[in-house]
Amino acid sequence: MPGLEATEGLAGIVLDVEGTVCGVEFVREILFPYARRHLAAYLDDHAGETQLEGILAETRQRAGRPLTRDQTRDQLLQWMADDRKLAPLKSLQGLIWEAGYRSGQLLAPLYPDVAPLLREWRSRGLRLYVYSSGSVHAQRLFFAHSTHGDLSAMFDGYFDTGVGGKLDPASYAAIAERTGLAPGSLLFLSDHAGEVAAAAAAGWRALRVDRGAASVETDAAAIRSFDELSV
Repeated sequence: MPGLEATEGLAGIVLDVEGTVCGVEFVREILFPYARRHLAAYLDDHAGETQLEGILAETRQRAGRPLTRDQTRDQLLQWMADDRKLAPLKSLQGLIWEAGYRSGQLLAPLYPDVAPLLREWRSRGLRLYVYSSGSVHAQRLFFAHSTHGDLSAMFDGYFDTGVGGKLDPASYAAIAERTGLAPGSLLFLSDHAGEVAAAAAAGWRALRVDRGAASVETDAAAIRSFDELSV
């Protein structure tokens, strides 16, 4: 079984989020629509706040043209519709989601095997990290407001695409350097075969997590559940 061999001599495990620790539908059908529905009201309710005004200024800069406040709002909504992975949009989404999590309207639904294994891995001295296309802020919120309670303290670090794209082996080399762990002692778990290949190209151990959401044609070793890993 590929999962068993891949865990020997590990020092750290790095997790993807969407499709790996929770279903893709939570992000696509719950989080993104929530941000769209609440964007206009959030802009009105928090107008003038330093953090929000900085995001709006960066949005105008990214757009490359002068924008009124309404046009800035419309630009953000268009980026959402186009699923653009832009820093000001991700920052604003994180703020909107934070309000939703704190109000109890949002709760991150983890797969049932995730929380028990996180606790077991920590008890065995493994260092745990997250690497997701969602912002670090959004990652922290996700694990702090999960169906299994606040798990944010389980992790030694969070990484987003500020460290580099998830299909670029250089991103994984940078993460290894920041953690201070040898690439060969890190295991990356992701549902995306291209990300698994990029991590492997950087000298990491890497396994695809196939939660059965879709059929994927790939030669990448796959596990169905974290329970298949023996650490």
